[in-house]
Amino acid sequence: MTILFLSELSYYLTTDTDTTLLVDTSRGLKMKINFNITFPRLACSGMSVDAIDVSGEQHLDVEHTIYKRRLDPNGNQMGDDALHVLGSTPTNALMQPLDPKRCESCYGAETAERKCCNTCEDVKDAYRKKGWALRDPATVEQCKREGIDTVEKLKPLPNEGCLVYGHIEVNRVAGNFHFAPGHSSQQSHAHVHDIQGLSLGAIDPTDPLKSVDNFLKSFNMTHNIDQVSFGEPVPGVVNPLDGVSQLDDKGALMCKYYIKIVPTVYQKLNDVVTHTNQYSVTVHKTWLSFGGHGESGLPGVFFVYEISPMMVKYTETRR
Repeated sequence: MTILFLSELSYYLTTDTDTTLLVDTSRGLKMKINFNITFPRLACSGMSVDAIDVSGEQHLDVEHTIYKRRLDPNGNQMGDDALHVLGSTPTNALMQPLDPKRCESCYGAETAERKCCNTCEDVKDAYRKKGWALRDPATVEQCKREGIDTVEKLKPLPNEGCLVYGHIEVNRVAGNFHFAPGHSSQQSHAHVHDIQGLSLGAIDPTDPLKSVDNFLKSFNMTHNIDQVSFGEPVPGVVNPLDGVSQLDDKGALMCKYYIKIVPTVYQKLNDVVTHTNQYSVTVHKTWLSFGGHGESGLPGVFFVYEISPMMVKYTETRR
């Protein structure tokens, strides 16, 4: 009798999970994209993180909620200063009150529309629109004041890597987020990456395309994905991209992950509801070439996602 009683009690205390497929009627929601990715051969200083969706919203060169750690050629983190919270403001900048009506120099890049550059980013943007390269931010007073010259003078070592982790919050519509070399911006309604500030080296006047081709192939997009998830984490759930690695053995790899996201709701016995997402993924890899043959484009790692109109709901119930 005791065994029977314990068996029935165990059965009673065990929960079942009911699965329901519903039409997703939610509107205007945001989606959190979490990631933790290592690039063993791409320096932090030469990479930007961007997110773009079909509604037209763009998050270019994301600096908040993103962390970067420099890695040496052996994959070890490079000291305490390796953690750099992008977009942070140095303490000495906060100690110097500035005239809100000031008009500072654009260092020769002034236009009729932009006569003043009061921040380092203003100067960089003015130079980008002129098609110029800002070679040394240390010569710009705004950059020195904000401490950006110190960050950018940390020249990457040969084969230096970067660990990038954090999250981006986007509209819950189709879009993409990507990791690519250069500083990103929007010019004439086009998404561009400025790589002028990176070392191009000598241009062969007899074959300039080959010089550019060799330059872009110097970007090694080998990467190891520790985590890519959408929404709140759910214990015990393993995402399809967790643990995935791609080797760029030729240089100038454009790796695209095509992701189908299914909104998912978990409702526990105590009525606690967790909104998250499941996904499936396929991958397409292309090695770019600019020497007159092959496919052109931008080296990088791209995550292109679509949202399913259906929702899956898991509900815990007593037996």
